[in-house]
Amino acid sequence: QVQLVESGGGLVQAGGSLRLSCAASGSIFKINAMGWYRQAPGKQRELVATITSGGRLDYADSVKGRFTISRDNAKNTWNLQMNSLKPEDTAVYYCNAVVVTSYQGIYWGQGTQVIVSS
Repeated sequence: QVQLVESGGGLVQAGGSLRLSCAASGSIFKINAMGWYRQAPGKQRELVATITSGGRLDYADSVKGRFTISRDNAKNTWNLQMNSLKPEDTAVYYCNAVVVTSYQGIYWGQGTQVIVSS
């Protein structure tokens, strides 16, 4: 069993910063990819940023230049540094991982709320 636990959400004013963290635990052999997604009220869940085990990065156009994803392979943790936050960044943020145990599966965290006030 694999569990992902997020932390770091909250309320911030526009232009401010927040740092989200995700920690994976369980019977993990390897994490092939880590990422962050978000879901705003009334909208579909969308990709924010991903990073592969090889270090390949991918960002949504809407966050490029403002958000940075990073990972610590040894600790099975990854972070999302969010700068210059905008009200449209308000959403529930979910961490996500492609994890190899006895097989490869996709796992999700429980979500953390980010609210950006104008």
